Amino acid sequence: MLPKNVLYYGKEEALPEQRLLRAGPLTVVYEAGDLRYVQYGDQEILRRVYVAVRDRNWGTVLPHLSNIQIEARPDSFRIQYDVENKEGEIDFFWKGSIEGDAQGTITFSMDGIARSTFMRNRIGFCVLHPIKECAGKPCVVERVDGSQEQGTFPFYISPHQPFMDMRAIKHEVVPGLWAKVRFEGDIFEMEDQRNWTDASYKTYCTPLALPFPVEVKAGTRIVQSVTLELEGEAASIPSQPQTDRITFQVGDCGGGDLPAIGLGMASHGRRLTTRELQRLRMLQLSHLRADLWFSQGNWEAELARAISEANALGVGLELALILSDAAEKELKAFAGALGAATRSMRPRIDRWLIFHEREKSTSAQWITVARQHLASWTPSARFVSGTNHFFAELNRGRPPVALLDGITYSINPQVHAFDNASLVENLAAQASTVESARQFSAGLPIIVSPVTLRMRLNPNATAPEPEPLPGELPSQVDVRQMSLFGAGWTLGSLKYLAESGVHSVTFYETTGWLGVMEREEGSPLPTVFRSLPGAVFPMYHVFADIAEFAGGQVIPSVSSATLRVDGLTVRKGERKRVMLANLTNQEQVIDVVGLGGRVYVRLLDETNAEHAMQSPEAFREQKGELITPRNGSLELALLPYAIATIDSA
Repeated sequence: MLPKNVLYYGKEEALPEQRLLRAGPLTVVYEAGDLRYVQYGDQEILRRVYVAVRDRNWGTVLPHLSNIQIEARPDSFRIQYDVENKEGEIDFFWKGSIEGDAQGTITFSMDGIARSTFMRNRIGFCVLHPIKECAGKPCVVERVDGSQEQGTFPFYISPHQPFMDMRAIKHEVVPGLWAKVRFEGDIFEMEDQRNWTDASYKTYCTPLALPFPVEVKAGTRIVQSVTLELEGEAASIPSQPQTDRITFQVGDCGGGDLPAIGLGMASHGRRLTTRELQRLRMLQLSHLRADLWFSQGNWEAELARAISEANALGVGLELALILSDAAEKELKAFAGALGAATRSMRPRIDRWLIFHEREKSTSAQWITVARQHLASWTPSARFVSGTNHFFAELNRGRPPVALLDGITYSINPQVHAFDNASLVENLAAQASTVESARQFSAGLPIIVSPVTLRMRLNPNATAPEPEPLPGELPSQVDVRQMSLFGAGWTLGSLKYLAESGVHSVTFYETTGWLGVMEREEGSPLPTVFRSLPGAVFPMYHVFADIAEFAGGQVIPSVSSATLRVDGLTVRKGERKRVMLANLTNQEQVIDVVGLGGRVYVRLLDETNAEHAMQSPEAFREQKGELITPRNGSLELALLPYAIATIDSA
């Protein structure tokens, strides 16, 4: 039997404690050395304030806190602690101090010293402004030279820094009341973090125009501070933020079509077993993605496996062709191998994804040469390109849309932060990428491929990625893949991508610790990635629930507390299904509004998750409890990280 926390989020350690504090009219959450959710009533001012230590490959060196002291009063607080950031060559120590007073001023200071000589890309404060409250709103930026600039937080995702050389920034929270953030100890600038699907604007230290990485010598002292203060006076006392019940409003009018949903071919290289094929067929996938790296020499075997598995699943292929400078030669060889391999088992090819191994955003020449060699192969296959990396690369290197049938980019939520709360916060930014992509895609279909929990490739590394140590997971693997949290996050991703109108989305892989089910032989590191051999992961049932509505519509729905509970509504013919996810480690009570007549409610939670993982066929035969909503409203109590499926009866 899996320990409860492993079932929840993949590991036994408890989540860091969150403590609600007050600074005059402001509320703030302290968590593990960071400030989160600084609010004036129900208006969020800052999403997060924290100190980041980034290595030469932009990897985050996690902090280890000690000697934590918290003095909390009804209208003020003071926090002090020590921090070590140690990893590889990096050994950096600093003292943190956070004070909030009764006037609503909060000061966060760090005083650090390098205890080794190392290379870094960044050390210092990051301040996150929220998207919902700030996007498209005016602000005033004070520059290092003392001048002021009247600006606007970008509405669509800005490809480059909207503000530079910053000493302070302020924006109006409510009429008459402004929040001003002042930075000391370095030069700061802002980036639009939605480029990497973080739902915030981040102001960070050390301009990117300066060379990096930079050597930090042992004994170097780094001192910085961030101060938030209120200017002006609001017309009324702020209302308190909603903290109890949640409303989920089911829409009453149809939106767009559900996107085509596929999975990536398993990167572990093992072929699918008979039982794995049977279970994957239940997902009614649209396609299987396979990545062929021509410079790596094993692409012919990968092509043969992709054709075999796509045909066995009865799905089309999404072939990502990663070319080198020898593209002409590679495409000729590929066309020949494809012809030889498909004489007896010709696959359906839905899309060619065209990339170049050394380009962050694919230039026109590689798309042109791919069309020359492949256009006659399968006339119905679409030529799609953009980037094999983050949306940022597509946004900064706009695709040659005249040559394309669709544009593509990948998504992962962990470029900058790795905790559960940040992953949930970042879900909404996936929709922002789609909305922004429409501004330069000339109406072409948008293909998000793939969505993964961790970064697959690092286009910005300045040195080779180190190999994992014995007993350590590869950097691409996240233990939450096999958990209830992973299922809830996947449902949230489906919601925001489907409601924003993407044409197609590819998730994860078929099997293994990057997939939707474990391999028959189990995890290669069972003491770290604690999955059940041969079992499906909870996210499998999210895909299975959506599969039953393939070809249907998504109905926009709204949660009153998206960071706690969110969900997706789909319809096909007369059938309607509402899927909800508790995204927290606390029980949540939800009023589901707009249901109509009687419904079946089936839960996937800690009470039955292992049964659902080990016997998915039996679990899926259950309709759930038949309930009659009162005036179209249904009250549900969801256990931590539970998934609820509500079907019209």
